[in-house]
Amino acid sequence: MPHAPHGPSGGDARTRILGRIVRRSLLRPFLLHRRNGILGAMTDFKTGAAFLGGDILPLGDAGLPLTDWGVTHSDIVYDVVPVWRGAFFRLNDYLDRFEASMNGARMEVGMDRAAIIRALHDMVATAGMNDAYVAMVAARGRNPVPGSRDPRDCENHFYAWCVPYVHIVAPEAAIKGTSVWIAKSVRRIPKDSVNPRLKNYHWGDFTSGLFEAKDNGFETTLLLDHDGHVTEGPGFNVFAVFGDTVVTPDDGVLHGITRQTVLEMCSAAGLKTETRALPLDEFWQADEVFLSSSGGGVIPVAQVDERYFSNGSAGERALDLRKRYFDWISQDRFRTPVAAPSR
Repeated sequence: MPHAPHGPSGGDARTRILGRIVRRSLLRPFLLHRRNGILGAMTDFKTGAAFLGGDILPLGDAGLPLTDWGVTHSDIVYDVVPVWRGAFFRLNDYLDRFEASMNGARMEVGMDRAAIIRALHDMVATAGMNDAYVAMVAARGRNPVPGSRDPRDCENHFYAWCVPYVHIVAPEAAIKGTSVWIAKSVRRIPKDSVNPRLKNYHWGDFTSGLFEAKDNGFETTLLLDHDGHVTEGPGFNVFAVFGDTVVTPDDGVLHGITRQTVLEMCSAAGLKTETRALPLDEFWQADEVFLSSSGGGVIPVAQVDERYFSNGSAGERALDLRKRYFDWISQDRFRTPVAAPSR
C-alpha cells in the first residue's frame, strides 16, 4: 500500500484523518452495539438521548441527512413536553398540538399516537432522566426524486430527543425578574406567511431579535407584529397584568400549553383573563409583565427596554403564578409517569 505524502502539502493531516476513520470503524461495533434498538451498557446518556430511525442513542451520535428538507428548508414541526420528577406534564395536550401541527403541515410520519408515546417513554427511561426537556419532531425528510421540488414526494419521518430540564432563564435570574428587549430591526413573521400555531423551526426573526437583545445587554427578545402589537418571543408567550386582569396576545402567536396552564391558574386564583391584541402603547402601562414557557414555567420580567416594571423586580402576581406552576406540574391529574423501557 503506497504511503501518503508528507510535508507542507497536507499529507500528514490526511494520514491523521484516515487513521481516525479507521479507528472509529474498528471501535464502533464495540462502543455502539445495539440491543433491540437500544445502545448497549457502555453508552452514556447523561447529556441527552435521541430516538431516530427506531433506535435510541446518545444525542451526540444522532444526525439528519444533509439533504433532508428539515435541514435545507427548516421544514419541521415539533413540540416540547417537560418531564418533572419522573412524569410527563400534560402529555396528551402536547400530543394534541403536535398532531395538529403535523396535520397542518401535511406530514405523515408513519407512527400513530401510541407509537409516539412509546418512543418518548422509552427514550426518557433509557436516558434515566428524572427532569427533562423532551422534543418530538416531524421532518419533511429527503426527496427521493432527483430535481423534484414537490413536497409530496418527500419521505416524512419522526424523531425525538431529550436533555436535562431546560430553564430558558436561569431560576436565580427569574425570581429577580428578567430583562427583555423589544426587537427594532425585525417584526414577527406574519401569520399568513408561516402559521405560528403550528410549532415550527422558522426562527430567523427570533434569532435577529436575540442578536439585538444580547448586543444591548438584555436576556431575551420580544417581537411586535406589523401593526405594532406585542406578539411573542423565542420559546415563550408574554402576559401583561393590569390590576386584577391578565392579558396575553391571541393572534399571530403560538397557543402554548404553558400559556393555557397560566390562563387556568389565573382563573383558579380569581384573576380575570383576556386573550386579545395587545398594542405596545398599552403594554407599557402594565403593572407587571411575565413570560410563560415549557422551559421554566412562569418567568417574571423586571425590565423591558428602558421601562422598569414592579420597581425593577419580579412582580407579586408573577411570583405567585410561578409558585403555582411548580405546584401544578407536580399534581397527579396532569402527570403521566415515565414508564420502564418496553424493549
